[in-house]
Amino acid sequence: MKTKRGIYLLPNVLTTFGLFAGFFAIILATKGQFAESAISIFVAMLWDGLDGRVARLTNTQSAFGAQYDSLADMVSFGVAPALLVYYWILSDVGRMGWIAAFVYIACAALRLARFNTQIGIADKRYFQGLPSPAAAALLAGMVSTKELIGASSYDTYLIYFGWIILVGAGVLMVSNIRYYSFKEINLKGRASFKFLLIAILVFIIIIFKPSAVLFVFFLAYALSGLIITTIEVRKKRKLKKGVKRS
Repeated sequence: MKTKRGIYLLPNVLTTFGLFAGFFAIILATKGQFAESAISIFVAMLWDGLDGRVARLTNTQSAFGAQYDSLADMVSFGVAPALLVYYWILSDVGRMGWIAAFVYIACAALRLARFNTQIGIADKRYFQGLPSPAAAALLAGMVSTKELIGASSYDTYLIYFGWIILVGAGVLMVSNIRYYSFKEINLKGRASFKFLLIAILVFIIIIFKPSAVLFVFFLAYALSGLIITTIEVRKKRKLKKGVKRS
């Protein structure tokens, strides 16, 4: 059988923009421009969210696009945030610093590989493990927030905090903890006027302190999976106890 030649241009161009943003974040991190590197990772997130939506809206989804997007994500949300945190705070720690960075990168690769094998099978309402863009945003938000705050009396503890967040984000990516995907939110239907006011308020808060707000949001999102999973495990244990008693 003849194979189809050529690729869909628009979504793959958007993926390339995201790949460049991730690559540029690495360059900025090596130069010590940590706040700018974090911003570049956030830009990569915007392109990553846009290319998938454009592909679905224009019906230009393909196996090539899915694989290319995964490889771009590996650079933007795997290598870039790990090197950003490493050059930012962990490069002077020695072996423990680069081991933490490698753990995060390896977990990101495993997370993306697992996600690719579950396309069309997994429940679309949830992600299995922390999504790599969310993990990258958590790290980028941490760095950019600290860069804006500047030096403080708590900087001696920053190395331990950065190490824990880096390794913890990596472990959450390969865990079986479920995270809400927000894919079933209907933006086309009618909604209450109050939601528009809330959206405007959230937008104003993000503009006022974007890095701090994004860091808090993605930290809360990372913790939400732990809370949801804990509640579900307790419910299952109660049901099992009830069945045994009956």
